Amino acid sequence: MSGKIMAKNILLTGPPRIGKTTLIMRVIEKIKNREVGGFYTEEIREKGIRKGFKILTPDGSEGVLSHVNYNGKYRVGRYKVNIDDLENIAVKSILNALEKDTIIIDEVGKMELVSEKFRDAVMKALDTGKVLGTIKLGRDEFTEEIRMRKDTEIIGVTFQNRDTLVNRLVEEILKG
Repeated sequence: MSGKIMAKNILLTGPPRIGKTTLIMRVIEKIKNREVGGFYTEEIREKGIRKGFKILTPDGSEGVLSHVNYNGKYRVGRYKVNIDDLENIAVKSILNALEKDTIIIDEVGKMELVSEKFRDAVMKALDTGKVLGTIKLGRDEFTEEIRMRKDTEIIGVTFQNRDTLVNRLVEEILKG
């Protein structure tokens, strides 16, 4: 063993609407002096009702991950996945971030996993040891492979710990 400290990826997990993305956004706000790439998601709401999800990148690109009215071939629940925006915006942003200080991947979930290109980009990003992201609570072969990685810590987000996690995550990222 070389004595080199292994870089560490941090993936947050928990039920929907527990605050995982909000937590990531608060961490990004506190590490503004670092180069951050990747993507995060945001709800698309119409008249107060969730209709889908947007893809947003730290450099300002935006697209639609999924929408109830989208006409795509991949369906997750009531949403149809926009694989073009997923691959042309989210995947591209992950790959462009491989040389940056921190790579945001929000999220490794059912919608994103319909893309083989997304899966490949996630593995490349994890190999850098610089990922801060979210991973779905449910398990499958791909997410189980990620959970078994020695360079990846999975943290469960709860209503009790979500506010105190911000500083812990910032500390981990800054020492990484």
